[in-house]
Amino acid sequence: MIQLADIQAAAGRIAPYIRRTPNIRAEALAEPVTAADLSLKLECLQPTGSFKARGASNKLLTTPKEELAGGVVTASGGNHGLATARAAKLAGVPATIFVPKSITPAKVDKLKRWGATVEIIGDIWNETNLHALAFAKENGAAYFHPFADRHVIAGQGTTALELLEEIPDVDTVLVAIGGGGLISGMGVAIKALKPSVKIIGIEPEGSPTLKASLDAGRVVRLPAVTSRVATMSCAETDPAVFELVRDHVDDIVLVSDEAMLEASRWLWFEMGIAADLSGAAAIAALREKVLTFPAGHKVGALVCGAGPDALV
Repeated sequence: MIQLADIQAAAGRIAPYIRRTPNIRAEALAEPVTAADLSLKLECLQPTGSFKARGASNKLLTTPKEELAGGVVTASGGNHGLATARAAKLAGVPATIFVPKSITPAKVDKLKRWGATVEIIGDIWNETNLHALAFAKENGAAYFHPFADRHVIAGQGTTALELLEEIPDVDTVLVAIGGGGLISGMGVAIKALKPSVKIIGIEPEGSPTLKASLDAGRVVRLPAVTSRVATMSCAETDPAVFELVRDHVDDIVLVSDEAMLEASRWLWFEMGIAADLSGAAAIAALREKVLTFPAGHKVGALVCGAGPDALV
C-alpha cells in the first residue's frame, strides 16, 4: 500500500502545513510509570491537536483541485475530522464532518469553530462512515478516509521519521490504535529505517479491532464496541491496513477506558500536558504494568491527541 519513499515524499510535501513536534524526556517524576528511559513525542501539539494534521494535509495536497470543488467530507471520532476541517479551510472549500454520538462535546465545538458542518449520527465510527460515504456520493464531495487511504497513512508515517531522528537509539515505540492508520505508517517507516525497533500498539479493551484480527489471522468485525473513546472505537479495520499492521507491528496490548482517563490525569499533573484519552493510551499501558521495560531501555511513546479529559 505504501513504502518508505511515500512517507519521505509526504514529509517534504506537508512541511509548510504541520509542526515538527517536540520530544521530551519523562524524568524527575513524582510517580514514575516505568523503569525505562521514557520519551514523549507530543503530537498533541499539532495544529487541531493531533497527528491527524499530517495525514489530512497530505491527502489534501495530493487531491486534484477539481475533486475538491464539491468540498470535503469524512467520518471521524474527532481528531481526523478536525484535521480535515482545517485542511478544507486552508483550501477554501466547505467541510462536512460526520461523527458518532460518543464524540466529546469539546471536539464538536472545535469542529464548528473550524467552520465545519457537523453531523452527529451512529453509535460507532463504522456506522457513521456509511452516512459520510453516502453524502460524498450525493454531493460530489471529496472523501477523506481517516485510516485506509494511502496518502493519509503516508502522512501519519512522517511522525516516525521525526521520532527516529530525535531518538536514534530508541528500542521500543508505543502507538495508540483506532483504525490503524497511524501505526501502519509509522511501522513502515521504522521497520525500513531501523528494523530492530519494536513497535507496540495499544487498543481499548472495549474496541480491540486490530488485536482481534491479528489473533484470527484475518480481518474480523467486532460483535460489539463498548469503549467510550470515540477516537479509538472502530469495529472493523481495512484489509490493507491489517496487512501493514501484521507485517510491521510486533505486539498489541489492551487498556481500559478508565486506565486511559487516569493516565490523562497523570500527564496533566506530572507533565502539564492536556491529552485526550487516545493520547494517554501509551502511558496507561505503562501505569497499569501491561507493558514493562528494564532500566536503560529506551521507549518512545506518542501523546497523539490533545483534549481536556483530565480536567473534568
